[in-house]
Amino acid sequence: MAKAPQKPEEIFPEFTHDYQEIYGTDLLSIVLYGSGARGDYIPGRSDLNFLIVLTEEGIKGLHRAFKVVAKWHKRRVTTPLFMTPEYIATSLDTFPLELLNIKRDYHVVWGKNPLTKIRIRKKQLRLQLEREVKGKLLQLREAYLASNGWKRNLVAVTSQSLTAFLSIFQGILYLREKETPHQRGAIIKAIAAETGLIAEPFEQLLEVKEGKARFSVKKMKGLMENYIEEIRRLAFWVDEM
Repeated sequence: MAKAPQKPEEIFPEFTHDYQEIYGTDLLSIVLYGSGARGDYIPGRSDLNFLIVLTEEGIKGLHRAFKVVAKWHKRRVTTPLFMTPEYIATSLDTFPLELLNIKRDYHVVWGKNPLTKIRIRKKQLRLQLEREVKGKLLQLREAYLASNGWKRNLVAVTSQSLTAFLSIFQGILYLREKETPHQRGAIIKAIAAETGLIAEPFEQLLEVKEGKARFSVKKMKGLMENYIEEIRRLAFWVDEM
């Protein structure tokens, strides 16, 4: 059975070769982003995230990547983001948060750097942050109820949602022209200092996500309820901002 790599760079040659094989000259860039590029990748727990940049002709042939995508899923590589240079250039007003967070922590594995000309406009970013916080709050409440209060489900909800909120936190710090740390624990402390949120629920749930702590069902429920309350407070804060 295929194993997750101990270090992201272990898979770069084979991963690059696979995409060169199927896309040839239509492949323009391969970019690693997220925890693998940030330096806090945890083997067997963290996923590896890639941006694949193709020509306009290449993007029409997504079906060519079926087998390659499935192959790398077995080694904890998520389905890559497939984009063209034109899509990136015209999406800065639509997805400023996603592009901001890719640009913050990335490594060009192969090809040209597709992110050098990205400029984030603060007005569009603030609007997206408000939508994201309020939308994710609704989803978090729904997921909490759907968990039936089972510990395994609560841990899964924590892991999935906390990644999204850490991305939002980075966007808020950028918007407020504050230094954005690279380590997740430091990001939580920085957002708490900036917004007045209570850091403890986020910090303890981050320990759960990283496999550093295990709590009882009762403790997890309490943490989740405090977590949801802090996100509710954040929604009001972003709205007033």
